[in-house]
Amino acid sequence: MLKERIQQDLKDALKKKQELLVSVLRLVITVFYNKEIEKKTKLREENGLSEEEITKQGQLTDEEITNIISSEIKKRKDAISIFEKGQRQDLAEKEKKEIEILQKYLPEQLSDEQIKKLAKETIEKVGAKEIKDMGKVMAELIPQIKGKVEGSKVSQIVKELLASKTD
Repeated sequence: MLKERIQQDLKDALKKKQELLVSVLRLVITVFYNKEIEKKTKLREENGLSEEEITKQGQLTDEEITNIISSEIKKRKDAISIFEKGQRQDLAEKEKKEIEILQKYLPEQLSDEQIKKLAKETIEKVGAKEIKDMGKVMAELIPQIKGKVEGSKVSQIVKELLASKTD
């Protein structure tokens, strides 16, 4: 499982005294822990499950972990743009290094060509003909590629493809 891999990588980084790696992995493990607490709390409130079942169902899946890592990367990208506007290249560089670390735990990212191919197939499948059909296309496409590409990039490509259909 992805969570165990990250925890093992943290142990290795501690032994090798890799400060940045330790810092990033500790932070992301803390986010996992908080999400698990949140998930277990919801399970306790909603269901009459035993504590054993709550513990079992309260564990994060690899998909949830991937979503958390993607979210952490997005936060860092936002921070980079803020730091660059404030002319703090040192902090922007640190964020970029953290992104590199986190991306190692995501599935292989799709190329623009792969995204276009999937988007074209989805547009045909749902019969989209104009920009107002974008919601239908995205609803069908996103589950197929979740964690393998940024949503904004997919949105941009789908918009371009639908705009070219109306020209």
